[in-house]
Parts: sequence; structure tokens; C-alpha cells
Amino acid sequence: MNSQEADRSLEVRRVDERQRYEILVAGELAGFAEFRERGDRMIFTHTEVDASYEGQGLASRLVAEAIDDAVKRDRVIVPACPYVARWLTRHDVPGARIEST
Repeated sequence: MNSQEADRSLEVRRVDERQRYEILVAGELAGFAEFRERGDRMIFTHTEVDASYEGQGLASRLVAEAIDDAVKRDRVIVPACPYVARWLTRHDVPGARIEST
């Protein structure tokens, strides 16, 4: 599978009833990033990728899209999850408002 085919088989979606973003590979759940919303704050609490998908950059892709969505929703990002906190130190996110935990 080439990189274009791989990109088409990835989907990140927000699932409000579960309070999380999910990443799917070819329709199969590969990981998720949980959050809680408190007023204008989006608190990211936990990120997990199934061991069978590790090393493919899925956690980074998942968090990038979740953070992008939070920025579009004009939320203050609170990175309680260590992975999200680390990701934010390594990536510039224009327009992001970040609150330390």
C-alpha cells in the first residue's frame, strides 16, 4: 500500500457520546484520545493506540486532528494526558490556546 492509499484508509472522528476522538484504519478502531469539556476548556485526559498499530504515527495523527478541531471550536486546550502535553511541546499549532495542568 502506498502512502496515498494509507491516508485514504485513515479516518479521525469525534465521538461526543464517548467524549473522545477515534482513529480508524480501514474502518477498524486503532486508537482514541479521550477528553472532557468544561466551559471553554477541552481537557485531554488519555490517548491510546492499539499495540498492533504502534510505530505507524497514528497517535500523532490522532492528536494533531483532535487539537486542530479544538482550535476550530475556540477551546482552551488542557493537556492532562502526557502524550498530548509532549506532542504540544514539539508542534506549533497556530491559534491554539494552551493551559498548563
